[in-house]
Amino acid sequence: MIRSDDTGKLVLRLALGILILLHGIAKITGGVGFVSNILVSHGLPGALAYLTYVGEIVAPVLLIIGLYTRPAAWITVINMLVAIWLVHMKDLGVIGKSGGWALELQGMFLFAALAVAFLGAGRFSVGGTGGKYN
Repeated sequence: MIRSDDTGKLVLRLALGILILLHGIAKITGGVGFVSNILVSHGLPGALAYLTYVGEIVAPVLLIIGLYTRPAAWITVINMLVAIWLVHMKDLGVIGKSGGWALELQGMFLFAALAVAFLGAGRFSVGGTGGKYN
């Protein structure tokens, strides 16, 4: 049972980390100007956009390798809450054309990150099961 639990944690960490990292890679190649403009439109400093790199590059890499997994997952939770607040609030209660929630992707990232934050990394990780941060 423990082996399948650890395998499930690995699958969840990899899926979440890889899929969020792809968004971060897009920000590396395209920049964070879009995020900066949105922050400024909400009365916040545009320089905060650079924190996107922490939420979409650093945290996902930590999730993938399983090091400081719980803090990385909480960073992802915060990143998703901020993204929903800044960009997607208008769609919070919207059902999409195909019948699903308009924020399915954002919601799945948010709740997967919450699950990892509570479950930890599991045995198949660089940090192992011994550390309180994994």
